[in-house]
Amino acid sequence: MSTAQGARARARREVTAAIKEAARRQLAAEGAARLSLRAVARELGMVSSALYRYFPSRDELLTALIIDAYDSVGEAAERARDAAADAPPPARWTAVCEAVRDWALAHPHEYALIYGSPVPGYSAPDTTVRAAARVGMALIGIVRDAHQGPGLTAPPLAAELRPEAARLAGDLAPDLSPEAAVALVAAWAQLFGLVGFEVFGQFNRVVENREAFFRHAAARLAEGVGLR
Repeated sequence: MSTAQGARARARREVTAAIKEAARRQLAAEGAARLSLRAVARELGMVSSALYRYFPSRDELLTALIIDAYDSVGEAAERARDAAADAPPPARWTAVCEAVRDWALAHPHEYALIYGSPVPGYSAPDTTVRAAARVGMALIGIVRDAHQGPGLTAPPLAAELRPEAARLAGDLAPDLSPEAAVALVAAWAQLFGLVGFEVFGQFNRVVENREAFFRHAAARLAEGVGLR
């Protein structure tokens, strides 16, 4: 790459980052449903036609913000998992859950973008799937390690759920039992339910020591997926 090409690529990265940062400020002030390319361009002192060269539509900008948010919380979860690599599986699980909570409390508007109400008229494309799966894959990895080491004690399944459980296991973790797959999906949903209740204020005037409450709840989720 020539010097001129490198300078252009660097300038494009810088402008792209500035556009996304301005869009995040707009998310915080107005919400995702009111995200406007024209408003972002106006804040940055750009003409709208210039911004469209970076993001041709609101949906493309939303997608970029969504992928960034999923990657950010995924990186936090993976760092916590790796930092606790020598700990027993339940402790690793709890560390990942606490990292997700900490990230959400530090980035409430980005959390709302990916785990809050759907944005009217927007449908996330398949390009968001890899980033969206990172937290789940970190949790699956902990359960997989336990399955190969100390073992799992996943709860039994009702007969009517077995076909769905087998499908889930085949899609998410073919090396784990259907019982473990169902328990993982339930725990994943409960984790983000707990975090969402705190981020969106449903615990106000209900739970006071939220850190201790969350740690206890995360440990119960670990038990629910069969971690000893």
